[in-house]
Parts: sequence; structure tokens; C-alpha cells
Amino acid sequence: MLRSFLTALLALTILVSAGCGFHLKSDYLIPTELQSLRLESSDDYGELHRLVKERLRLSNIGIVQEQTAPRLWLGNDNLERSTLSLFPSGQVAEYELIYSVRFSVTLGDQPPQSFDVEIRRDYLDDPRTALAKNRELDLLLQEMRAQAADQVIRTLSTIKVQ
Repeated sequence: MLRSFLTALLALTILVSAGCGFHLKSDYLIPTELQSLRLESSDDYGELHRLVKERLRLSNIGIVQEQTAPRLWLGNDNLERSTLSLFPSGQVAEYELIYSVRFSVTLGDQPPQSFDVEIRRDYLDDPRTALAKNRELDLLLQEMRAQAADQVIRTLSTIKVQ
């Protein structure tokens, strides 16, 4: 009796979550016009370009070289730091890191649609552990780039094609 109740409850949960439009993370509905793209960037060998290319492949979006295909262009990525707090000695204790990138999508002869991605993080600095903090900063920047690549794919799923 309990087993059949749990089975029925599981089936109901699956039906309700499928009916409300629930999708697994990184499972986006990309418009059919964007199922194959020409990927270009200001740095074809950069980390962001590689991450976006990987996310496109995971989303089953073909990367083509045809000039007539929709174009996804990634601009330069930028990391800014601003001081949030200081130690009593006057050294910086905490930074705000702002990672930003601009990208655009061009469909046929329409004007490009431009988008901005901005990721913000707080970063505690300790001059006594400089080597470890440099490694932490590198890992944080890697994570921010991965989030920006995910945001690019999410934005592609929201583009309205005319």
C-alpha cells in the first residue's frame, strides 16, 4: 500500500513539474533560427570563447562557418576592481570584482542585438597570504567566466526572432 502511494506521488510530482514548464539547469529552448551559429569573438583563443563554444555544443547548437548563418559575436571581457574596505593599516582588505562582457547576435540582414553580461563578486584580500590569494583570484575569475558563458546561452534562449 505504501509503495503504491509513493509511486503515485512520484508520478504526480513528475507530471506537475513537466506541466509547469520546468527544465533542468542548462536545458534551454533555443529558437530554431539559432540552432546553428557562426561564433566570432575579439579573442578566438580566449577562455570565454572556449567556454561559450563548449556551452553551445552542450545545448546542441551547431557552430558553422557559413556567412549566411546567424552570427554570435563576443566582445572583449573586462575585469574591474573597486575597493570596498581597508585594514587599519590602510591596505585594501576587500575588493568588489566586476567581470563584464558585451556580445551581439545578428540574424540575417537585421541590425545586431547587443547584450551586456556583468558578474559581481566580493573578494577578501590578505597581504600575508599573497600566493594563496592570487590562486583564489584566478579560480574566482574562472568561475565568473563560466557564469558569463552560461548567461550568453540563457540570453540566446530569450531572443525573439522576427
